[in-house]
Amino acid sequence: MMMRRWAAAAATVLVTTGLVGPATPGWAAADAPSAAAAPPSVLALPEPPSPEEARMQLASLPVAPENDVPGYSRSKFPHWVIQYGTCDTREVTLQRDGEGVTQDDQCRAASGSWLSAYDGAILDAASKVDIDHVVPLKEAWRSEWTTQQRRAFANDLTHSQLIAVSARSNRTKGDKDPANWKPDLDSYHCTYARAWISVKYQYSLTLNQEEHDALVGMLNTCG
Repeated sequence: MMMRRWAAAAATVLVTTGLVGPATPGWAAADAPSAAAAPPSVLALPEPPSPEEARMQLASLPVAPENDVPGYSRSKFPHWVIQYGTCDTREVTLQRDGEGVTQDDQCRAASGSWLSAYDGAILDAASKVDIDHVVPLKEAWRSEWTTQQRRAFANDLTHSQLIAVSARSNRTKGDKDPANWKPDLDSYHCTYARAWISVKYQYSLTLNQEEHDALVGMLNTCG
């Protein structure tokens, strides 16, 4: 069951990003469409499961020690890939998560503003924004995935895995799990826990006990 769920999640991402199947995704015109042609599924922030569903998903995840595995490097999770036209995953996320975002002819965010859900910072330039992997790439390194599978995970816009946040909050978080780092805004803890659990569930990733307990505490903040 766990491997079938991972396969379904990865297959969805691989097709969406054009990593398998036709060279041009089904929703992308062959003549490299402009940013205006972005499919709604890419521009909608994926909603994590409800607190009740997240609790059920959490209960189904295996709890096991997560020993460090040597050899990890972010470069082994290729990102950012082209999603459509000239727009890569970072630019799509900036457009999706921002307000009043305008893009140049290379799909780069030229103006706009972004509210960082982690710390409440309002950012007035794309250079101040990082795209965070809610579940850090290192969490998936312990899985024996192919480069193609790691690429899909690193560019997943289908699940609640990518979010535009302040560079400060993202770099403070680093590779830490919820036992060692939480968003500054207590009001975001519920959403963050739901998103984290959802991604781990979709990709059949394990939890350590401290991480599990931290997630239970964060879910308890849900109204």
